[in-house]
Amino acid sequence: MDRITTIGGIQIPSSNPVFLAVVAIHILLGLACVASGALAMLSLKGPGRHPTAGTYYYRFMAGVFATAAALSAMRWAEDYYLFILGSLAFVAVIVGRSARRRRWSHWARWHISSMGASYILLLTAFYVDNGRQLPLWRSLPEWTYWVLPVAAGTPLMIWALWRHPRRAG
Repeated sequence: MDRITTIGGIQIPSSNPVFLAVVAIHILLGLACVASGALAMLSLKGPGRHPTAGTYYYRFMAGVFATAAALSAMRWAEDYYLFILGSLAFVAVIVGRSARRRRWSHWARWHISSMGASYILLLTAFYVDNGRQLPLWRSLPEWTYWVLPVAAGTPLMIWALWRHPRRAG
């Protein structure tokens, strides 16, 4: 039976050094994803900061997916749903990037909604996995870890879709 490792008040369900190393990489990539995704969302659209941050977000999301897949494989019975969330997030980021790069019909809608969905799924996976250990979140019912990221992110996506100059085409 694997022991629990506690770091900074967060319990990690393993003492296996390989698992802990992958968790460390996963955390760093996740933080980089959150930062680069936020930078892309908040940057002026067009050449420069937005596509650069978006490219980093895509690359970091690939790393988050790879490490999530590895961690899920090591604890499949307990963490299979995190693999599903990670897969959906990665597929969404691929769709969002492809829509923009290949200029699909209505590419802006596809790009905004897919990239937004990937970000929401990233945050959902984090809160579902860690919410019961976080100061504010631990007092909330578990179902809120699934619902709050969607409830907060969806109106922001709708607002971005509405205000984008290419929303009609």
